[in-house]
Amino acid sequence: MLSNRMIEQNFSEIMGKRFGDYANLVILSRAIPDARDGLKPVQRRILYSMYEDNNTFDKAYRKSAKTVGSVMGTYHPHGDTAIYETMVRMAQWWKMRHVLVQGQGNFGSLDADMPAAMRYTEARLSALANELLRDIDKETVAFIPNYDNSTVQPSVLPARYPNLLVNGATGIAVGFATDIPTHNLGEAIDATVAMLRKPSISTDELMEHIKGPDFSTGGIVQGVSGIKKAFETGRGQFIIRGRVHIEEPKGNKIKRIVISEIPYDVVKSKMVAQIDELVLERKIEGALSVRDETGRKEAELKKVRIVIDIKKEANPQAILNYLYKHTDLQIFYNYNMNAIHEGTIKQMGLKQLLDAYIVHQKEVVTSRSQFDLDRKKNRKHIVDGLIHAKSILRQIVDTIMDSIDRADAKKNIMEKFEFTDLQADAILAIQLASLTRIDIVKLEKEREALQKEIEELEVILASEKKLINVIISELNEIKKKYAEPRLTEIQGEIEEIKLDLSMQIQVEDCIVTLTKEGYVKRVSPRSFKSMGGSIETCGVKDGDRVRFFAETNTSHTALFFTQDGKYFATLVNDIPDAKWKDIGSALVNVLSLEKGQKIVAMHIVDSFDKPLYVCHATRSGLIKKTSLKEYETNRSGAIAAVKLKGDSDEVVHVHLINDEGAFIVVSREDMIIRFAQTEVSPTGRASSGVKAINLAKTDEVIDVLVTEIEDQRVLRTLTEEGILKRTQVSSIPLQGRAGKGLVLIRKRKTKPHLIIASQIEDDKAEKWLVAGKSGKIVEVSGEQVNVTEQGGIGRAIIDEEVEQILQEATIPSEENKESGEET
Repeated sequence: MLSNRMIEQNFSEIMGKRFGDYANLVILSRAIPDARDGLKPVQRRILYSMYEDNNTFDKAYRKSAKTVGSVMGTYHPHGDTAIYETMVRMAQWWKMRHVLVQGQGNFGSLDADMPAAMRYTEARLSALANELLRDIDKETVAFIPNYDNSTVQPSVLPARYPNLLVNGATGIAVGFATDIPTHNLGEAIDATVAMLRKPSISTDELMEHIKGPDFSTGGIVQGVSGIKKAFETGRGQFIIRGRVHIEEPKGNKIKRIVISEIPYDVVKSKMVAQIDELVLERKIEGALSVRDETGRKEAELKKVRIVIDIKKEANPQAILNYLYKHTDLQIFYNYNMNAIHEGTIKQMGLKQLLDAYIVHQKEVVTSRSQFDLDRKKNRKHIVDGLIHAKSILRQIVDTIMDSIDRADAKKNIMEKFEFTDLQADAILAIQLASLTRIDIVKLEKEREALQKEIEELEVILASEKKLINVIISELNEIKKKYAEPRLTEIQGEIEEIKLDLSMQIQVEDCIVTLTKEGYVKRVSPRSFKSMGGSIETCGVKDGDRVRFFAETNTSHTALFFTQDGKYFATLVNDIPDAKWKDIGSALVNVLSLEKGQKIVAMHIVDSFDKPLYVCHATRSGLIKKTSLKEYETNRSGAIAAVKLKGDSDEVVHVHLINDEGAFIVVSREDMIIRFAQTEVSPTGRASSGVKAINLAKTDEVIDVLVTEIEDQRVLRTLTEEGILKRTQVSSIPLQGRAGKGLVLIRKRKTKPHLIIASQIEDDKAEKWLVAGKSGKIVEVSGEQVNVTEQGGIGRAIIDEEVEQILQEATIPSEENKESGEET
C-alpha cells in the first residue's frame, strides 16, 4: 500500500545528496582503480568471471560473447557494450604493457579501427592475469555480495605483482581523474623488493630501480624532473616522442625520415594524416610525401614504419622539430596518480602506491599461509588417526560391524578408541578393498612432510622478516618468468624545440606595406615592379596613403607597436598576400587589435639575436631602451611593450637603434633637446623608462628622432600656423638627458609656435603634403626654405592654419639598401 505522507525537504539538499551518492558511485565503483590490484570494478569482474569459468591461458579460446554474457548476468549489470569495450582494452597490446586478456580475432588496431563484434572474437585469460588471481581460492581476499545477492565476488584480487604500475590506468570520475602510465614489470618488481627491504627508501633510490614509464609502443621519454615530481607527489609532466631514423637510399635523390615507434596512446592514422596535411599545404619546406608502410600481418603489427620522403638537401632535424611541435609525433603526458585506497580516493606518489601494494601482499600471504596451515594441520590430524587405526584395524572393523548404522559406527569408534570427528570420518571413508593396502610407511612419510610444512608456515606467520622474504621470492619468480626488456628510452630533461623558419614556410622575398587607415599587405617583387615600382601606384582606398614600406622576406618577423604601450609580432609569411594594386587586408583581421588601438610604428626583424634595441618615446617625455631579444615571442596576441605614465600618456614613436647615435626630442611648444643614446640605459620590456626632456605642464612630446652624433642632415619641422623650419642637425648642441632643452623657432610676441610634425630629411624621408583648413594642399620640398640655425626663424609655406599633414612612405634608395639600414 502506497503511503500518502508528505515529506518536506529543501530541494538543494535533495539534489546535493543525490549528486553526492552518484559521484561516490562513479569514483569508487566505476572510474578509478584500486591501489592494491590496479583494477577498476568492471575489469576485476571480467577477470574473475573468466577465472571461475576456467577460461584460462592453458585452455582453448572461448567466444567473447559468452564471457560478456556471464559477466553481465552475474557481476556487472551495466550493459554488454561497456563490458566488451573493457575486455577489448585489456587485450590490446598498444594499450597495456602486458595484456591481461589474450584475444583471437579483430580486437582493433593502432589506427583506432573498431574491434569486431563480440560474436566474432574469442578470448581467454593471459598467463600473467592468472598471477592476479593466484591464491584467490585460499581466503586471501574479502568477498562481497554481487548486485542481486545471488553470489559473491572479490572486493580486490590477490594481485601477486604491482599491476597498477605495470599496466597503468586512465579514468574520469566526478571531480577526479586518473592518468597513470605503464611501467616495466621487472623494474616495478625491483622497486617493490627494494621498498620491502628498506621501508624508508627515498624516491631517488627507488628511481634507481624504476626509471620511469615504459610503454608498449616504445618511444622516447624526456622530462626526468617531471617524472621524479610525479613519483614524489602523484602529479608531474613529461613528453613522449616517436622514435625516428634517417635513411639515404643509394643513387636516390631523396632521403627518408622513418618513424619506427610512435608515442603511447597516439592514433597512428591520425598522426599520418596530420603530417600529410602539413606536406600538402607546403608548411614543411623540403618534405615531399608521407606514407604508412606498417605491415598488415599479425606478426608485423608491432613493427611501425611511417616514411616521410624529403629532398636530398633538406635538413631532417629541422623538419623533425617542426613535426614535434605541430603533430602527435611528440605529446605531453601528465601523471595524475589518483587511486582508491582505504575506501577513498587519494593522490599517491610512488612510495605510497608501493606501500599500499606491500600492505596488501602481506595480508594476502598471511591469509594464504593461515589457510594452508589450517588445511595441513587438519590433514596431519587425519593422518595421525589413520596410522593409529592401522594398528587396531581388526578392533575397528569389529566395532563398525557391531554398529547399527554409519552414525552409530562413528560414535562407537570415537568413544571406544578416542578418535576425533575428523579422524572418525576419514576411517569410515576407507573402502573395504583398500584395507589391505594402507601403507603405514607412506602415511608416516606424509606426516613427516606435513609437520615440516606446518613448521614453515608457523614461522612465516610468526616472523615479519620471513613473510617479507616469501613475498620477495614470489615476486622474483614472476619477474623471471614474465619480465621483458624496457621498450621506452628515458632521456634527461625536456629538450627545447627551436624551429627553423626556413623549414616551415616557403622563403621568398616580398614587400610589406601598411597604410594610414590600417590596411596591410604582402606583395611579391614581381607584382610591385609590374605596376611601376613606385609608391604612387600602390593600391589604396580613396584618401588613404602608404605609411610604412619595407622590402623583406617571408621568414622575417613584423613587429607592430601601438599607442597604448603594446605590441604584436607576426611572421611576414602570415600577412595576407596581395597584388600591388590591391587595397590589402584590414589590420584588425590580421592582428587582434582592440577598439581604439592605433599602430604608431612597424619594424621588420630578420633576427632577434642582433645587438639592437627597441626604443619607445611617450607623450609625457619618457624614453625607454630595451634589448630587441626581449621582444621575441610565439604569442599572437597583444603583449606589453612599455609601461606608460598614467592613462593620458601614450607612445608617440618606436625606433630600432644600435645605441651608437643620438636622440632629438621635439615638443609641441617649440622645445628641442639632443642627447646621446648612451644616456639611456637598457631596461626590461615592461618597464617605464626614464625622462628624456623636462616638459612644461602644458607641453607634450611630438616626436623623438634618431640621428648620428656627427649628423649633416637637416631637421624639418612644421607649426600649426604653416611655418616650416629647417635646421642643421649638427647645429643642435648635444647635452644631458632630462634637460628643458632649447627653443627651436624664434618666439613671436603674440603667442609661441606650436609644432605639429618633425622629420629628418634623407632618402627615406616621407613626403609632406600640407593641407590647410580650407582644403588647400601644398607639397613641401627642401628647396622651399633655407636652413637656419637653432632658434632662428622659419618661413610660412601656406597662408592659413594647417589642418593635417598627408604623409606617404618612400622607397629606400639603393645606397640605403646596400648599407643595411633598418626599416
